[in-house]
Amino acid sequence: MIVVVAPGQGSQSPGFLEPWIAESRFKDHLERISDTVGIDLVKHGTVSDADTIRDTAVAQPLIVAAGLLAIQGLLDDDGKLRMDGVAGHSVGEVTASFAAGILSEEEALTFVKARSQGMADAAALEKTGMSAVIGGDERELLARLTELGLEPANFNGGGQIVVAGALDALAKLAENPVAGTRVIPLQVAGAFHTRYMRPAVDRLHQVAAKMWASDPIYPIWTNRDGTLVESGTTFVDLMVGQVSSPVRWDKTMVALADAGVTGIVELAPAGALVGLAKRGLKGIPAIAVKTPDDLAAAKDMMNGN
Repeated sequence: MIVVVAPGQGSQSPGFLEPWIAESRFKDHLERISDTVGIDLVKHGTVSDADTIRDTAVAQPLIVAAGLLAIQGLLDDDGKLRMDGVAGHSVGEVTASFAAGILSEEEALTFVKARSQGMADAAALEKTGMSAVIGGDERELLARLTELGLEPANFNGGGQIVVAGALDALAKLAENPVAGTRVIPLQVAGAFHTRYMRPAVDRLHQVAAKMWASDPIYPIWTNRDGTLVESGTTFVDLMVGQVSSPVRWDKTMVALADAGVTGIVELAPAGALVGLAKRGLKGIPAIAVKTPDDLAAAKDMMNGN
């Protein structure tokens, strides 16, 4: 059972799309995507610096675009993906919704444009941030977060939880961490997947109401609680709510293990979810599609070779 996974914000890096646009089919596709979202993603994926592509309004469309290019490269001669299911981490759910046949490419891009701008605007209302917490006792950490007014944003599995909230509260956590933990500040401008993002949820509800969502043609798991979702409309609703609720990637990995996953293919910009799989899905082969050179190995896995 081969499952394709799509990464979330923070997986991008300067110049990561350079190998992709070296091939005309991918460059042409990226230019079409750029026209749809009204952002020069060719520029941002090749020459823009780290600060520029860290901007939420740029990062999210850029990450989804990379996933769409990888999907294009993974299609078989019949234009289909030879996979047994799909899941996305945070904004990667938008990529996954396209891969599963829930949203068209144009609607997925419309959604991510609205999502990214809404989250960027919400983040600008208050000075907030995020930190990764590695190790320690989860119950002790959650109790400490409550004391500080912080929230868990991503339960990534393998002993990693990303927390979010006010910058001064994050500083206090770093100064006095829970026993056995390491606190690593993340370079993001906002407390994503927390109450601070509720204004973006309101905006996305309006965008989603105008979309046509088909039921998925492949099994797709939600970040909300790791369960399978059989209704396209329900999945889009979950994507909207996900903006201000925690990402439960830990539960997603448990669900994949229970379903009998035998291989993972991570779409570009790949690496983060493969790393989590090595800790949370030990012994399961995983391929990170970082450049077009990785497509052949991924297709071999998907074809059972």
